[in-house]
Amino acid sequence: MSMEYRMRRTLPSDRAAIIMPVDHGLIFNRIEGLETPSAPFESWAGSDITGFMMTPGQVKQTEAFFARNPQLTRVLTIDTYYDHTQLDGGGSHSLITTVEEAVRMGVDSVKMLFPWNISRAERAALCNRVGKVVTACDAWDIPLVLEPVLIGAPRTEEVVVEEEKVARIAYDLGAHIIKIAFPGEERTRRLVEELQVPLVIAGGPLSGEPAETVDAVAQTIRAGARGVIVGRNIWQRERTAAEKVMSEIATLTRSVEFAD
Repeated sequence: MSMEYRMRRTLPSDRAAIIMPVDHGLIFNRIEGLETPSAPFESWAGSDITGFMMTPGQVKQTEAFFARNPQLTRVLTIDTYYDHTQLDGGGSHSLITTVEEAVRMGVDSVKMLFPWNISRAERAALCNRVGKVVTACDAWDIPLVLEPVLIGAPRTEEVVVEEEKVARIAYDLGAHIIKIAFPGEERTRRLVEELQVPLVIAGGPLSGEPAETVDAVAQTIRAGARGVIVGRNIWQRERTAAEKVMSEIATLTRSVEFAD
């Protein structure tokens, strides 16, 4: 399979992607709404999403399901980070599997965190780690989704500005797709125009009213992002409200097409 094939699987050209992340157990352990790690696939596959972001354990447990639903893409999380509550450089990032193993498992792309509120020594080690993963991804023709983030930090103006800067570092390291927390419509548009690498926007933790989530997605799409990564803002809501939000988001994502 080629890089182009897997990129098109991950980010279709006839719409913006909706990828539902359900990989939170790698960091949060048992989390509300994800008590049974394999449950979201059957539950949400028919809601017009394009795929899931998942763990190695979930990939192994759901092989038959995805064989029956080949239209859904699989983004494999290949790393973890501890402790996500530490903001003083006390965290530790590491890979949990390899790019070669991801290809063997048949997924469409791999995803890594790029946490930047860590020590300078760990930043250098992280960049080295990402560089090796990018090299392996290029060798195996599989895209890397890299997520610049100040993990656990409050969404202050300073944090948003810093994450925008770190997105540039992710670009320079060779990320094929950049995933970033929504920095606002103007900053999203600037990142899309300047980096010219597919950008996807993370939905983040459950917060605000459903209309706020839908409005953020609308701004994301207007700004030219190729997709949204939305999980807890959907599956941690009451089911009827969550289905309504997902329907409205799906309509927005089908309002655009991207050049081949």
